Amino acid sequence: MADRFNHHTADARWQKRWDEEASFSADRYPDRPKSYVLEMFPYPSGRIHIGHVRNYTMGDVLARYKAMTGHAVLHPMGWDAFGMPAENAAMEKKVHPGTWTRANIAHMKAQLKRIGFSFDWSRELATCEPEYYGHEQALFLDMYAAGLVYRKESAVNWDPVDMTVLANEQVIDGKGWRSGAPVERRKLSQWFLKITEFADELLSGLDDLKDWPDKVRLMQSNWIGKSQGLRFSFDLADRSDKVEVFSTRPDTIFGASFVAVAADHPIALELAEKDAALADFAAECRRSGTSAAELETAEKKGYDTGLKAVHPLDPEWTLPVYVANFVLMDYGTGAVFGVPAHDQRDFEFASKYDLPINRVVSAEGDAGEPVGDSAYTGDGSIVNSRFLDGMAIEDAKKTVIDRAEAQGWGEATTTWRLRDWGVSRQRYWGTPIPIIHCDACGAVPVPKDQLPIVLPEDIDFETPGNPLDRHPTWSRVDCPSCGNPARRETDTLDTFVDSSWYFIRFASQPDDKPFDKAEAESWLPVGQYIGGVEHAILHLLYARFWTRALRHIGMIDLAEPFQSLFTQGMVTHQTWSAGDGSWLSPDEVKKDGADWMRISDGTPATAGRVEKMSKSKKNVVDPDAIIDQYGADAVRWFMLSDSPPERDLLWSDAGIEGAWRFVQRIWRLVGSADAAQGEDKALLRKLHQTIAGVGEDIEALSFNKAVAKIYELTNAVEKAKPSATRTETVRTLLLLLSPMAPHLAEECWARLDQDGLIADAPWPRFDPALLVEDEVTVAIQVKGKLRDTLTVPKGLDKDAMEKAALASEKVQRSIDGAPVRKVIVVPDRLVNIVL
Repeated sequence: MADRFNHHTADARWQKRWDEEASFSADRYPDRPKSYVLEMFPYPSGRIHIGHVRNYTMGDVLARYKAMTGHAVLHPMGWDAFGMPAENAAMEKKVHPGTWTRANIAHMKAQLKRIGFSFDWSRELATCEPEYYGHEQALFLDMYAAGLVYRKESAVNWDPVDMTVLANEQVIDGKGWRSGAPVERRKLSQWFLKITEFADELLSGLDDLKDWPDKVRLMQSNWIGKSQGLRFSFDLADRSDKVEVFSTRPDTIFGASFVAVAADHPIALELAEKDAALADFAAECRRSGTSAAELETAEKKGYDTGLKAVHPLDPEWTLPVYVANFVLMDYGTGAVFGVPAHDQRDFEFASKYDLPINRVVSAEGDAGEPVGDSAYTGDGSIVNSRFLDGMAIEDAKKTVIDRAEAQGWGEATTTWRLRDWGVSRQRYWGTPIPIIHCDACGAVPVPKDQLPIVLPEDIDFETPGNPLDRHPTWSRVDCPSCGNPARRETDTLDTFVDSSWYFIRFASQPDDKPFDKAEAESWLPVGQYIGGVEHAILHLLYARFWTRALRHIGMIDLAEPFQSLFTQGMVTHQTWSAGDGSWLSPDEVKKDGADWMRISDGTPATAGRVEKMSKSKKNVVDPDAIIDQYGADAVRWFMLSDSPPERDLLWSDAGIEGAWRFVQRIWRLVGSADAAQGEDKALLRKLHQTIAGVGEDIEALSFNKAVAKIYELTNAVEKAKPSATRTETVRTLLLLLSPMAPHLAEECWARLDQDGLIADAPWPRFDPALLVEDEVTVAIQVKGKLRDTLTVPKGLDKDAMEKAALASEKVQRSIDGAPVRKVIVVPDRLVNIVL
């Protein structure tokens, strides 16, 4: 037997064997109970990174374990292949986005195969292929027919670099989620999906997702944002019209200091026609984005219209009306009333424009005190509010709402922060929206027998913007309704539409429709979904909506797509920088005593923070290079062993080298597993405890705990004397290892002349009786000092424990003939002999 496990030959050999035998086909065992394990599919950027490896290793361990425990397992892989990076590459590299994307897919697929993941590649899909997006177009038309899709002009987030619209969820800190460019506000005709129609369902459904992280459920709850309050109107002095507002805090109505309307509010538009300064201010507002995050962080600016709003509870009290940059027409009523003392945004605005800041909510002891240098947003009782004084906040809310409804100037209303999903994108590399615009007929759906509407190949990327708009012929078609010349929609769908149903297509892939209802439902919901917490709002909320929309139109009887969700931690690495501030990669630096230096020129290098691996900071590790050096199983083992899976994993050379050494330990252990006779009760008990514990840990995704138990069993085997128990334990150890280190397990399994593939072997069974400890180790003290330890039956009575202790040779030497005055026995723990 070779001294070392040779991953260079073993990895490829077993990967080929698994492919030949279709070991991971979901259809292999149709009569078994089904288990659907899925990791979020990647964007084909060109290379997998260590974060991918960690994510997919976790899913792979669970999928292999499920197969070993008698399940038919669906563990698919595909590609989230549309999007702006491909168009950017087309412009930079002068290649077609499809050419770039498909080449990246081929490379990344080869990388994933090197790691031995148990994917059912027969179900592979790429969202950029007509075989996928043609079905998506059909689903879009079904939703259009059901009234869940509509088109309207609205204010949108415009990314000036990617030159496309972004959903609010895609604006991070006021910037485009991909380009990082500050977004602008524009008016465009857009296609929308009616996600708000399902807002209540999406919110209440979170209560049923018991196997989702609390933080993800909270993030979605906050984003959906159910608010109950008062909708009412301010009369305008010297005018016949009103300003309608909504407030969740009607209890603070006596603290109002101003009314603010959006730049696109009808009143603002009317006044701007005769006020050039207001028109300029409104134009400045439109250059900012529409996301809540940006509105909160941007400098608060306003323009005094000169109008006065009459307070609904005091006709002698008027409030100035401003146009403000933090109010959006598409949110609520497009107008708000400001209570500076109890809202930080209003506080900043009032401070800037010298408006009153009147406390109307008081914590105990500060009723007469000003609010200080920031708004007071805590609990308390109502003050300075006439008939509301002394009330608790909730009582005051109800009182104001009741009075508004009785007097006819307002009504109790529920509103939602969630807005309909704008899915139009002004780009080429996406799913064409299957609508034709006819001057006579309006928006006409493309007949389904004409799907898919395929993207044209002859595209010009020399000019920024949407190439489909500039294509000479693609958009020119006849109207399906009247036959007159018409124009095809040139916007494409947001790529988050592609990922909102891909998990259903994985489960069922007929040629003539998006999926078969019965077949899809036989697999769904996904039993275990694994991916990053950064998708809590975008992908996960959209997928929940899309599934409900499909149920609404009768295509599937399913509300929640993902039964259990696990959000893994990131892989991090030390960073380094040169004297000029540029980042240095790990292979560009080395330790020079206590300091770091740049290898190329010997200049000092500065060690920075440990951060998530990123190309920009050059603290990445190339998986290919690591696999070349250490093998797939060492990489997999390290991904699982060094940190709880929900926490970040610090990449270290010592960690991967330790994993490689463990692989070699197992190899040597198998080489020493000669046939022998006899039973080792202690080792047998340890084996069965490990079988039970590792299984429980894998089910719970506590992979690091499972690894720790396998280490303990390996140590016990190495220390054990030859016996039949030891030989059987080595064999069983390989079964426990096989989900985590499958190539090593297969190679060792073959060397032990076991039948078939270990990938097809069942998970070992444990004897429940052996999980209970029936022996304990008891400390034996003489005059309070430890002199020996004895292993005795658990529950041994005091007399027997005393006799066993006194019979110890070490104890007798310590007593040395002295009379024993007293023996203190603590059952199952201690015997103390007093002389």
